Amino acid sequence: MAEQQKWAEESSSKVLEQLSGKHVLITGTTGFLGKVILEKLIRAVPDIGGIHLLIRGNSRRNDAQTRFLEEIATSSVFDRLRQENGKAFEVFLDEQLHFITGEVTQPRLGLQPDAFRNLAGNIDVIINSAASVNFREELDKALAINTLSLENIAGLARLNPALAVVQVSTCYVNGMNSGQITESVIKPAGEAIPRSPSGYYEIEELLRRLDDSVADLRSRYSGKMLERELVSLGIQEANRYGWSDTYTFTKWLGEQVLIKALEGRALTIVRPSIIESALEEPAPGWIEGVKVADAIILAYAKGKVTVFPGKRSGVIDVIPVDLVANAIILAAAEALGEPARQRIYQCCSGSSNPLTLGEFIDHLMAEAKSNYAEYDLLFCRQPVRPFIAVNRALFDAMMSGARIPLSLARRTKRMLGHKQDLKMLRNLDTTRSLATIFGFYTAPDYIFHNDELLALASRMGEADKELFPVDARRIDWAVYLRKVHLAGLNRYALKAKSKLRPRSPKAREQVA
Repeated sequence: MAEQQKWAEESSSKVLEQLSGKHVLITGTTGFLGKVILEKLIRAVPDIGGIHLLIRGNSRRNDAQTRFLEEIATSSVFDRLRQENGKAFEVFLDEQLHFITGEVTQPRLGLQPDAFRNLAGNIDVIINSAASVNFREELDKALAINTLSLENIAGLARLNPALAVVQVSTCYVNGMNSGQITESVIKPAGEAIPRSPSGYYEIEELLRRLDDSVADLRSRYSGKMLERELVSLGIQEANRYGWSDTYTFTKWLGEQVLIKALEGRALTIVRPSIIESALEEPAPGWIEGVKVADAIILAYAKGKVTVFPGKRSGVIDVIPVDLVANAIILAAAEALGEPARQRIYQCCSGSSNPLTLGEFIDHLMAEAKSNYAEYDLLFCRQPVRPFIAVNRALFDAMMSGARIPLSLARRTKRMLGHKQDLKMLRNLDTTRSLATIFGFYTAPDYIFHNDELLALASRMGEADKELFPVDARRIDWAVYLRKVHLAGLNRYALKAKSKLRPRSPKAREQVA
């Protein structure tokens, strides 16, 4: 914290000036990005007036403060804060952190009317990072959190004319559009949706139709069958309008809700691309859980996947989580300091520091070949087969051709009394499952641009470029992927996962 204070004194930081004494409401701090935003605000903006956290209670911890202290405050994301100045960190938690037990999907965020009005009057900016990032979520659940909940965020903002909203979206609201994708309202690539003269899309009729479709399924199915049908409906409707999955479709719908509801008000939409481990802060490689690219990396490391649909020349847009958190904080500071208007920023790497899928694969294989032993939880042995990207048609033909004889072999084994599945068939099914979910992202024909975000960083000045960097050109992909990201996966994501595994020899054998 002393380092940030020194910057504020020696160089004029517009971000620190704008956020000084201000109160920020953050949703989604139980998630990966939300934790990094919170950590950076505590560490870099010690003079902030207060940080308010909306956290839903769960079956084990029914209030926000208890859940924060037992699930969030214990995270390794705060290790740097504890090490640099543990006492100041504890004081901040006691004096400047405020807890609100609520739920973004509930009317008034689950609060009583007076509490809802008081909250609106006590905060200056909302950072909404709550979302379901499940690409194949049941449609009703995805709509509830990614789309309809934004009416509740807008309702809070309407109670305070000075209240600014920063909405975390995704670059992939682009859907199936191709070419150069700028920081603007995205036109659906599929079936037409009416567009208003103000620029947003009129989605009320579409939402009513989706609600009717969900109600119809609920009247005909129940249990696991209903869940499967709701997942299928989400994919079907997403594809119909030009998106590959339910997540990106419902996030685009959410953008339209906010743009319309807050027309003429301070609204900033920040769209990250594929968020991965930290480049520098709070620690190089810090990550929580397995993200988009990591599922494929892990499957290759465990010998389960060696071929995948993709275009080696395509730009796979990866961005470290700390650059995304910085972009959100810059956007919040700008919204507080300039006249209210609507802005869209994309936090990405594709236009300024492109990384192709081929380069991504080559870096992964090179590190696996030379240093696999350094990643004890990632690689169980040195990979012996290459990881190959092929076009979708060839991939589908290979999968279909391989599965028929393997399925026959499995059937024969079972007729002979052998119950264990063929390992090759299990690996094939893993490959097909990952390809179904992530195949769209490994064959890109679009480039995301972030000219407006870089212009924002320039307007903020040199001090904020150092304190809150957002420029992807600072990434050396060979170093980041080989020495930062893989090490982070091994140290943070997989170490945390390994602690949850049963410790008996029998259990370990079953996991393996």
